[in-house]
Amino acid sequence: MATHLRAGRASAGLASLLMDRARQGMLSEACWSLGSSTSWRTVSSSSGQQPADGPDIDFGFKQVPRDAKQSLVGQVFSSVASSYDVMNDLMSGGMHRLWKDRLVEALRPFPGQEHLDVAGGTGDVAFRVLRAVRAAEVEERMAAARAGRTSAGGRPRPPADAAGPGPGSAAAAGATPRAEGAAGASRPGAAAASPLVPGRVVVCDINPDMLREGKQKAAATSDLAGDAGLSFVEGNAEQLPFDDTSFDSYTIAFGIRNVTDRPAALREALRVLKPGGRFLCLEFSQVTQPGLRELYDAYSFAVIPRIGHIVANDAASYQYLVESIRKFPDQEAFARLIEDAGFRAVTYENMSGGIVALHSGFKL
Repeated sequence: MATHLRAGRASAGLASLLMDRARQGMLSEACWSLGSSTSWRTVSSSSGQQPADGPDIDFGFKQVPRDAKQSLVGQVFSSVASSYDVMNDLMSGGMHRLWKDRLVEALRPFPGQEHLDVAGGTGDVAFRVLRAVRAAEVEERMAAARAGRTSAGGRPRPPADAAGPGPGSAAAAGATPRAEGAAGASRPGAAAASPLVPGRVVVCDINPDMLREGKQKAAATSDLAGDAGLSFVEGNAEQLPFDDTSFDSYTIAFGIRNVTDRPAALREALRVLKPGGRFLCLEFSQVTQPGLRELYDAYSFAVIPRIGHIVANDAASYQYLVESIRKFPDQEAFARLIEDAGFRAVTYENMSGGIVALHSGFKL
């Protein structure tokens, strides 16, 4: 008993120290919003080497037959689906909420937006996006009412600098500004006003158990339960069940490292986006802050599987999740994969000392 208590206290102390260091890293890297230095980096144009299409592939630190990984990953997420959101809070000390908020802030949702969230299972990101789209639509209607218009018309687009701050923005990259409105009319003072078409958000996930959790959460949430613009679709990121040029934006949060064929998933993201569409990927990455890596490794391997055992009665699944993070490409290598898929104006932003990175690209 005393040994378990000492181990628990040591784990708690390590977790507390890591969260303190990670928050310090996040604060320092958020300085761009205060007009200070930016954490956005422009990716070099050199091509990244894609993984060999061999018979085996990584499943955590193990090598498994390529055609077996999807099933193994499915078993992991079916096992943890009911405790997934609780575990996210416990493992990250609640910081995953800040990372996801930053993702939505970078996306800059706009009225009428058609958005796809892949590997979105429990809806954590999709719900944030939908609420932001609805808030933008309310503002749009209020502005139209003040100006004596029905609406600004169609599905308005965000401004051309929506890639975010720094040299990787679409404007800085010489990108063509994204068209305003369904008929090309600009938002301010549109000549032919028409009723605003409400936006929609689609949650796509390959795992039916994760989708079931998301549907239950939405049904139990007053502002989401009756929203016809929210839908859940079972589908594979490598072969999305959607037509070409269907969405204004695409997000995938903490999901792409579990995909067997990442280049194929990135090409699919490009295919389903409309011209000018935005790709955003939030994923665990390689720690860049000095002194944080050792703490992070100790916490990941000593504490996270233990939490998984206590909360989800499944240490093995969380051992895989920890190992999968270490096997995922670093920030530059993944950014090159995004470019190789055909995206342009590719950038990435480190958060919490590189524990997490937010990659961005445009279909131009």
